[in-house]
Amino acid sequence: MRGDRLYNKAKSEAQKGNYKTAYDLLIKSAKYKNPKAFYALGNWFLHGRFVKKNIKKAVEYLKLAAEKNNPDALFDLAVCYEKGAGVEKNLRKAFELYLRAALWGDKQSFYEVGRCYYYGIGTSKDEILADIWLEKAEEYGITN
Repeated sequence: MRGDRLYNKAKSEAQKGNYKTAYDLLIKSAKYKNPKAFYALGNWFLHGRFVKKNIKKAVEYLKLAAEKNNPDALFDLAVCYEKGAGVEKNLRKAFELYLRAALWGDKQSFYEVGRCYYYGIGTSKDEILADIWLEKAEEYGITN
């Protein structure tokens, strides 16, 4: 519970533009193994938001959040593996992470799973499965 309170306070501070305070609170929340704090820190380092961009550090935090099945972290980590950003490129791992992200509710990942099946990225080509996943993505308004 303390990790959640710290995360919520960090989010509030970030919304006020107090990024240093927000960062310090996220670090404290992460010490309580809060997956939202792990993801926020990973995202900040991945995109260089409010901190100096550091892909390796981003991946470390994204992995911690992904272990807790945070769908956003699973998606971002999949992109890292697909592109070889901060990790060794691994298309099989990227596909598995997109699939996990979709199963945990990340809507963009429905499209990515379909794309992977269609082109055989990290998995065998399967146009039937590709169509199923792409149709589901389209139901969510995701077309690419």
